[in-house]
Amino acid sequence: MRHRPPIRSAHGQASVELVAMAPLVVAVALAVGQLLAAGAAHELAGHAAEAAAIALGRGEDARAAARAALPGWSRDRLDVAVHGRRVTTTVHPLPLVPPLANRLESSVTADAGPATEGAR
Repeated sequence: MRHRPPIRSAHGQASVELVAMAPLVVAVALAVGQLLAAGAAHELAGHAAEAAAIALGRGEDARAAARAALPGWSRDRLDVAVHGRRVTTTVHPLPLVPPLANRLESSVTADAGPATEGAR
């Protein structure tokens, strides 16, 4: 009879593969989370720009209206620029992956329309 080599056990191979894949899984999860945070920042920038343009059309403080339109946690991440009757809001997403977050800031511009005589 021929001597057969011993069959190696596969026990533990899954654990080794899981440990080897863990950094990749974490990196992908963080990247997906950062993209979701960027999407939320874009939505918030749109809400803030719309609120600021409405306030500007009424003769009110556009910056205050933009900040009031956002949830408290995102107000510190908001920049508002007013140029005539146009308002541009920029929201910086939560930095789960800081280098990626800096590239994914979102700006939205809204126009308050033509000036009316009733506006201050």
